[in-house]
Amino acid sequence: AQLVESGGGLVQPGGSLKLSCAAYGSTLDFYAIGWFRQAPGKEREGVSCISRSVVQSSYADSVKGRFNISRDKAKNTVYLQMNNLKPEDTAVYYCAADLAGVQIGVLGPYDYWGQGTQVTVSS
Repeated sequence: AQLVESGGGLVQPGGSLKLSCAAYGSTLDFYAIGWFRQAPGKEREGVSCISRSVVQSSYADSVKGRFNISRDKAKNTVYLQMNNLKPEDTAVYYCAADLAGVQIGVLGPYDYWGQGTQVTVSS
């Protein structure tokens, strides 16, 4: 499967963006999905993840209450809705997929990674 992220861009503090992680070549139905981000000069960190069954989702403390992860099986896509964005959310955001599961505290290895999409929060 190939994962392709989109939806990044430049937004002012307090604004919103919705990132998409679309899969090509395979269905995401059997995969857990995670969103990770990496800011310049910093290590990659987990942001949010969602189980295959959609029953379980988790968030990093820094984004709880502001970000929401969801999946649309019909579109074979996972979304990350980001609200009340802060300058510290600026990073390249990546999605990852794994048959065995994804945890935000574990950076890999995972079966598939996307190429990333840039999110910049600045006035």
